[in-house]
Amino acid sequence: MKLWEKSTKINSLIESFTIGNDPDFDLQLAKFDVQGTLAHIKMLESIGLLTSTELAKLETVLAEITELIEQNKFIIEPSVEDVHSQVELILTRKLGDIGKKIHAGRSRNDQVMVDLRLFFRSEIKEITDLTKALFKVLISQSKQYQHVLMPGYTHTQVAMVSSFGLWFGAYAESLVDDLTLLSSVYKINNQNPLGSAAGYGSSFPLDRKMTTELLGFQDLAYNSIHAQLGRGKTEQFLSFGLAGLGGTLGKMAADVVLFSNENFKFLKLPDEFTTGSSIMPHKKNPDVFELIRGHCNLLQSLPGQVSLLNANLISGYHRDFQLLKEVLFPALKNIKNCLRLATHCLSEIKVSKDILADEKYKYLYTVEKVNELVKTGVPFREAYQQIGGEIEKGNFEYSGALVHTHEGSIGNLCLKEIEKKMNRVLIFEL
Repeated sequence: MKLWEKSTKINSLIESFTIGNDPDFDLQLAKFDVQGTLAHIKMLESIGLLTSTELAKLETVLAEITELIEQNKFIIEPSVEDVHSQVELILTRKLGDIGKKIHAGRSRNDQVMVDLRLFFRSEIKEITDLTKALFKVLISQSKQYQHVLMPGYTHTQVAMVSSFGLWFGAYAESLVDDLTLLSSVYKINNQNPLGSAAGYGSSFPLDRKMTTELLGFQDLAYNSIHAQLGRGKTEQFLSFGLAGLGGTLGKMAADVVLFSNENFKFLKLPDEFTTGSSIMPHKKNPDVFELIRGHCNLLQSLPGQVSLLNANLISGYHRDFQLLKEVLFPALKNIKNCLRLATHCLSEIKVSKDILADEKYKYLYTVEKVNELVKTGVPFREAYQQIGGEIEKGNFEYSGALVHTHEGSIGNLCLKEIEKKMNRVLIFEL
């Protein structure tokens, strides 16, 4: 059944190509399609396009469909084009002409936008919860290892003294930035497009503010064309949010892979979190973090893919938008899996102590010695030259204490301030 089908039967090859994988992705939208339909029919009853009796019957069957969805028994039949058609088909089979009335005042264009915005809203909330869980682990590890020193690197070369407290805390604060971006995406997404129909409104006296309240949207996408312009644009904003979070996770995973290497031995994963080799019995591979790195690298391409799908499209709906699901839905699943695994593994990871006792790290302290001279009144450039000369002659030594007091240094991690930043970021209307 196709909502638009008339007397001419579509060619089977064309039908298969245009539907593509959409029914598989639409199953993830099913419960949101029912939510949108419930709000829409309540509004239709309020403006006289449905009777109270018809509304009650529709609500009863929609409750049955919701139960099927929750039990994973809801299917989109092979002859049915999408989730919207399947829901309407079930209603029509059970209620006859009453089921055919639910589409008045809406188009599949605004219907799918409502489904997607409700879906994205739910996904962003879940991603936020998972990110906050990882944040808590990172803050906890930063507190536990705040005084354990490690090398810091620039250009992949030994640079200055760092600490595990600083390293864990850095990624915690990076997550705050990522959620700040996602909070903006959430607010943009949380506008109701229902009632914009095909993008040009309707001659029915629709109460769009009513459906906005029923669906828990923060506001309306008022202008009907603007609402339709949101298709693709909302996905693009979301893609940037996912890429940003992926960038943080990917870089952190790359650090873990390097730092757990035998030549570094800064970090150690529990043996049960590693995998082995088919021919080398000693191997303990950090495959989890390699895959996190790989998935997150792929997420970096997401904004480009969405941008290209949106490119050169005039205003109004285009079937190209259907393909956005194929890049975004798997990305949402992957980022959630990466967050879960990172949280699980980093909560159990162990750090090595006394790393800097190794002679090869003695040049980490050159800046400390330069600064000590500056504190005695020696101009910085002269102090720099003096210590550089000691290094060239091979007689550089350092035995002083580290004194780092400014905000964000190894002696002042500002973890409470970072936690306050996180607490300010996202407040969702649950």
